[in-house]
Amino acid sequence: ELGAQVEVIHNKPSGLNINERCGSQYTQDLETRVKETGAAIGLAFDGDGDRLIAVDEKGKTITGDQILVICAKVLKDRGELKNDLLVSTVMSNLGLTFACRKLGFKHHASKVGDRYVLEDMQRLGAVIGGENSGHMIFLDNHTTGDGTLAALQLVAAMIREGKPLSELAKQMEIYPQKLINVPVKAKPDIAAVPQVMEAIRQVERHLGDQGRVLVRYSGTQNACRVMVEGPTNEMTEKYCKEIAEAVKSALADPENIGPSADDWRF
Repeated sequence: ELGAQVEVIHNKPSGLNINERCGSQYTQDLETRVKETGAAIGLAFDGDGDRLIAVDEKGKTITGDQILVICAKVLKDRGELKNDLLVSTVMSNLGLTFACRKLGFKHHASKVGDRYVLEDMQRLGAVIGGENSGHMIFLDNHTTGDGTLAALQLVAAMIREGKPLSELAKQMEIYPQKLINVPVKAKPDIAAVPQVMEAIRQVERHLGDQGRVLVRYSGTQNACRVMVEGPTNEMTEKYCKEIAEAVKSALADPENIGPSADDWRF
């Protein structure tokens, strides 16, 4: 109705092939098709349609964090970014925080989960929030994640800015991020485990303001999740492994050690 040419792929469900090589977590086929057709944008939704990940006109995947920054900047320019605030989670890339600072609005990090994003949006008076995974809430339009709504907001941002998605995405630099998942036998307060806390403090001293460390337990598994962000891939991987080894030494179940830390990933 609006004059766009739309091509849909992976739209033949069998009842068994949900998210099979497609959707917001598997964008390879979409990347290829965007480049083959010369499309302006590719839009990838998850199985129940509440998440969006985009592909720019060059075939590069754009993260949920980048989409949030793009849309928040347009709202800011239009005087519609309530309280000059964007809400995401503690798992958002460090580049999002720096981008918000550079673009002139505030960033609040909630606990992981779109329900916590919504709670903090309502508590702090924000109109946009979400997760790097693609859950996005535009509170003036909806109170939950809606991939189609997020896609329309992103396309509208491209039209209003008059720029391709690849250019808009440059507003946020993505910092190298390493994630390691360590099986544990118990979940004591991390602050009460000296060996782990010392490893965290050492890494934080080395990183300074050029990175960050997040160590938290899974809410659904007997696992400790270690995340490190830093200025280079090499440094980020090195420090993440050091903390993961400290967690393994202090908390891992010797009967369920599993793979080496090199393979413990989310």
